[in-house]
Amino acid sequence: MSELYSKVIGFGKPLLILHGFLGMSDNWKTLGGKYAEEGFEVHLIDQRNHGRSFHAEEFNYDVLTEDLSRYIQQKELDKVTLLGHSMGGKTVMQFAVTYPENVEKLIVADIAPKYYPPHHGTIVNGLLALDFDEIKNRKEADEALSKYIFDWGTRQFLLKNLFWKTKERLDFRFNLSVLKDRQEEIGEGLPSFTSYDGPTLFLRGDKSEYVMPEDETLIKTHFPNSEIVTIANSGHWLHAENPTDFFQESIHFMKK
Repeated sequence: MSELYSKVIGFGKPLLILHGFLGMSDNWKTLGGKYAEEGFEVHLIDQRNHGRSFHAEEFNYDVLTEDLSRYIQQKELDKVTLLGHSMGGKTVMQFAVTYPENVEKLIVADIAPKYYPPHHGTIVNGLLALDFDEIKNRKEADEALSKYIFDWGTRQFLLKNLFWKTKERLDFRFNLSVLKDRQEEIGEGLPSFTSYDGPTLFLRGDKSEYVMPEDETLIKTHFPNSEIVTIANSGHWLHAENPTDFFQESIHFMKK
């Protein structure tokens, strides 16, 4: 079985960070460095079909959870702190309810344990429309993508995945053909009657609609020992939009 790609920085207690849909471990490089300075061994992980990790047809939270379990065994880690954003948050939630004995603390960034209807269609269609026979640099890719995705920040986040597949041809690191067909899986909720009793922190962006006040009951059902903290001046990419407050809230929780 293929191993997940990761970049490990720092020394100390293991902290594993999982990115969101169409993201990659690189998105967390700056914050990862700050956690390392605070005495953590930070594992920035690419989930399957993302970043530099392997591509596979199978893609759902069951296999993402098993990938993470195998990674922890391969690295001979014992108790780990998990931090996951969006899709990565779903993965770490499912891991915590499945393997609670491996989890020290859990941090979930801007996602609830509920079902979300597919909502990445425009982004996926825009990415699929890029013709790398014609597009020869990042600027041309950005111009083509801007016809579908108007937000500059979202485009830059997606275009971080560009790489030179050959000397002449650009491509994306994520496995777009599989992810396009698995959008329903991305929104799946946490299985019913599952819970994790360890310390858990939910961080939500004040401008985001991913975690709403009415989700609190469901969060407490699955994670009875949890707190929900709102990060000011941030949307769904709260760790990028307000990294200072995100770092302060998360490091305070990890160290107490």
